[in-house]
Amino acid sequence: MASVRTLLLGCAAIITGSAQAADLPAKTAAPVEYVRICSTHGDGFFYIPGTETCLRVSGRVRAEYLYLEPFERSQDAIGFRARGRINLDARTATAYGLLRTYIRMEMTRNTGAYEFSSTSPEISQAFIQFGGLTAGRAVSFFTSPDLPAPNFGDLRFDDPSNAEVNLLAYTFSFGNGFSATLSLEDGTERRIHNELFFPLFGAGATSPVFAPIASTYAGERMPDVVGNLRYTGTWGEVQLSAALHQIRDVSAGLATVGGVVVPVLNPITGLPNPTFADTEYGFALGAHGYVNVPALGEGDTVWLSAAYTDGAIGYLNAGQAGAINNGFISAGSLALPFTDAFVDPFTGEFKTNKAYAIAGGLNHNWSPTWQTNIFGSWMRFDAPGGARYEVPTTAATLADGSAGTTTGLVDFDEYRVGANVIWTPVKNFQIGVEALYIRLDPRQRIAVPLTTASGAPTGTFRSAGSEDNWEGRLRVQRDF
Repeated sequence: MASVRTLLLGCAAIITGSAQAADLPAKTAAPVEYVRICSTHGDGFFYIPGTETCLRVSGRVRAEYLYLEPFERSQDAIGFRARGRINLDARTATAYGLLRTYIRMEMTRNTGAYEFSSTSPEISQAFIQFGGLTAGRAVSFFTSPDLPAPNFGDLRFDDPSNAEVNLLAYTFSFGNGFSATLSLEDGTERRIHNELFFPLFGAGATSPVFAPIASTYAGERMPDVVGNLRYTGTWGEVQLSAALHQIRDVSAGLATVGGVVVPVLNPITGLPNPTFADTEYGFALGAHGYVNVPALGEGDTVWLSAAYTDGAIGYLNAGQAGAINNGFISAGSLALPFTDAFVDPFTGEFKTNKAYAIAGGLNHNWSPTWQTNIFGSWMRFDAPGGARYEVPTTAATLADGSAGTTTGLVDFDEYRVGANVIWTPVKNFQIGVEALYIRLDPRQRIAVPLTTASGAPTGTFRSAGSEDNWEGRLRVQRDF
């Protein structure tokens, strides 16, 4: 009986408690704030809740596979690349005009012929635009960001997909498609120099051959000054650009011989050259543009980019956005040095090198899902006469006994011609294949230094002429 009484009392307590709970007021749920679409700036934008700022989140995943024609057994012939990108684009209308903040973050993993790199996160772009002001890291104003150049491999022009630098710029809009920009840009990311370490003449030589002296860049004292004049119309776009680039050296009057730093003696006066060459200024001039050609097909375009540089070769070097400490241009086993400037060993003063290039292509759409692109570039590198010299044709110095062979900074032409086919089965998803032919053509026969297995110079040379090689790529890419 006691257990039955206990059970009845427990049930009564539960019923009473439930009845009292039912009498308590229910807690009201917070209203749901739905995301509002922002159609002012195009597709994909929405209002950040509680603000009048529109935000678009987008990105890209790219997988790429490279075949690089090898010329020696130790070289990787295939390469793998994986790249991820996230873009954040925030825009707010203000009484002074549009306020925009843009961030592009990328992570890349390379292996094999791409040269191994661990996962390398970077801020490719991060800038603020307010009216005509642009501040931060953005595409250089020397190039045109709208060039329709869908090449996978590098061409010799200021490629907007790679030409991202830190800058402070102001754009003046004149209406009717005309604008002009003045930009202060980080010149350290446009530098190219070469160590110019040439082996001695003959295995028994006791002194270095008289050669151009490397100009190792010193600290930056002024940014690159970049300006452009641009017109955009319904038919296409054209832009004229110019850049001024400062060149300063660290130790031009010193050379390293046998691991020892020694002064360079002037062969005329017998006195040491100045420790530092005078500051010099290089420049670059560019013209870029494209034309819509609907007569060939819907969305078809022809594009062109040309540049002339004197002491500022980074402005045509495939969209260079990072200093190159030991610059070479290669095809097959032939690698030719190139640099913004060198120091004349006779005077101890700077001499700048000239380079110019033209790149262009035709983009044709066969259908909404199939596209073919044909493209190419030609580059010429011109160094002053004092930058090269003839190698003596003795058995001790020239392995094959060739005459008239030069070394140092030699003039050359480089040709790149390629084509790709891109299939777009779904919007913003592409699968493409590309072939690129590269030919390097010195304008005279050159002496290539021979080294030991450890890389040490032997003091002997082989004679070489033009060389070429092929690259092939497969790309799978999704934008969202």
